[in-house]
Amino acid sequence: MTTLTMKPNYNKSKRGAKQNVKPSLVHWRFVVVLVVVVMVFVVLAVRAAYIQVIAPDNLIEQGDSRTLRTRNMPSYRGLITDRNGVELAVSVPVRAIYADPKIIHQKDGLSLTRRWQALAEVLGQDADKLRSMVTNPKRRFVYLQRQVSPAMAEYVEQLDIPGIYLRNESRRYYPTGEVAAQVIGITDVDDNGIEGMERLYNDWLTGTPGSRVIRRDAKGRQVEILETKDGEAAGNLQLTIDQRIQALAYREIKEAMLYYKATSASALVVDVKSGDILAMVNAPSFNPNDRDDVSPHRMRNRVFTDAFEPGSSLKPLAVLAALEFGNVKVGDVIDTSPGRMRLGGSLVKDERNYGPLTLEEIIQHSSNMGTSKLALGVPKNFLLDTYYNMGLMTDTGSNIPGESSGIFHERSRWSDFELATLSFGYGISVTTAQLARMYATIANGGVRRPLKIVQQPQSSGWQPQQEQVVSAKNANAVMTMMESVTQEDGTAKKAQVPGYRVAGKTGTSRKAIAGGYGEEYVNIFAGIAPISDPRLVTVVLINEPGGDLYHAGDTAAPTFSKIMGGALQLLNIAPDDRQVTSTLWMKGAQNGS
Repeated sequence: MTTLTMKPNYNKSKRGAKQNVKPSLVHWRFVVVLVVVVMVFVVLAVRAAYIQVIAPDNLIEQGDSRTLRTRNMPSYRGLITDRNGVELAVSVPVRAIYADPKIIHQKDGLSLTRRWQALAEVLGQDADKLRSMVTNPKRRFVYLQRQVSPAMAEYVEQLDIPGIYLRNESRRYYPTGEVAAQVIGITDVDDNGIEGMERLYNDWLTGTPGSRVIRRDAKGRQVEILETKDGEAAGNLQLTIDQRIQALAYREIKEAMLYYKATSASALVVDVKSGDILAMVNAPSFNPNDRDDVSPHRMRNRVFTDAFEPGSSLKPLAVLAALEFGNVKVGDVIDTSPGRMRLGGSLVKDERNYGPLTLEEIIQHSSNMGTSKLALGVPKNFLLDTYYNMGLMTDTGSNIPGESSGIFHERSRWSDFELATLSFGYGISVTTAQLARMYATIANGGVRRPLKIVQQPQSSGWQPQQEQVVSAKNANAVMTMMESVTQEDGTAKKAQVPGYRVAGKTGTSRKAIAGGYGEEYVNIFAGIAPISDPRLVTVVLINEPGGDLYHAGDTAAPTFSKIMGGALQLLNIAPDDRQVTSTLWMKGAQNGS
């Protein structure tokens, strides 16, 4: 029987020891990895919490700067129209051409020489100068040209020059051109008013553009509209101007300036009953749609800015002051013999010795002696107050930009000669608008109203301020006296308007220079029609006529007749001169037969 002897197995025990060590090492490695992973996630969580909860604004701002865009919706300037809705100023869509120099350099856009030459030709610029505007790659925005036409913009777009872009804008267009240029005014390249009504009512005419906030993706496509904000629409402006009368008056004024070789000419037509300015024209004028050769003197609204000595056109005021004070009556006679008199060493005289003259004849013959005696017959303060009350030393209330209040040197002591010269329109300077307001006050029965250029809506309930400054009786009497000026023996027969009774007064004054008066004249005619029911006042001024005709009765008076006659017909105002109307009817009947 064989006995098996068992030997200890040392190798087995060694392997068991190794196996006991290995699980422990794996365990620690797992713990380390797990801790690292957990720490990574903790750090990420803390970072995410910091970014999203504690300080999210910075990254949100960076993200929004890359994806959010605000697009402005176009807002056009308001319309300017005349009293009948005829458009005087409108806004038309145009484009602006601009460049991004950084993009041009990144895409080597300057190497496209032929395209840049074509761009320069269509813009009317030098190609080298155009390229020099985009040489700085650090700049991101440069205007190449503003307010280009849609056709030109389309051509530029087809050139496809990298970094050259277009943007929408608007430009002001004036359908009437030079006819109403000084009245309407103009805007600058940014569509802001800088002259005339455009400047005065710039805030009203300018709207607030709407906006829309959108989000774009990486390819620049719109993916979301986040916010829409409505803008405020621009207001429209309706003027009291009647474009028909405006065009008529401008045609006659421009023709008169050229025919009489005058430096300039102006005219103003006013509605007596409302104070509305129906026409306001100046020559020379300018084309507001093409300002390349516009000089400042053409842009000036001379009706309101230029003051002049009105001369004899102020003589009815001396008669009115005497009637108001009460030291004379309508039928009284003033002795103007011997046709001249000395006042403090200075001479006042008429063209000839008219002898005794009625108040009407003083106006009819434009007697310096007659008005001087009337002015010296009333207290100085009363005479000056009458001038003030008629609105000669103040603005007209129209709020026209650049309006002058005239020139009048108030003094504590007045000599008799100074008061005498004041009575026939020297020693005081007024504007065409102030003179028109004075005549409108007379035509309105002594009621003074401000002149008005903007039409007020009827629903507003707005009423013009008015004041009775002289009696209706005396104002009507003086107006009737002025009718004799346009009659056969008057100084302004050429101011007659067929079919209508016209009252008015000429004024031919020398222009003041240093040390006295020069050889240049200002010719004025201010008139009212029709006398039976006054509706219109028109003042015409011819400045420095250069031909053989230099009296107002030969220059301003016939121009007045054409403007007043045309305006009365355009407004369908019935004739009131029965004798003339009857004669015209008879001639028409004979021609018809």
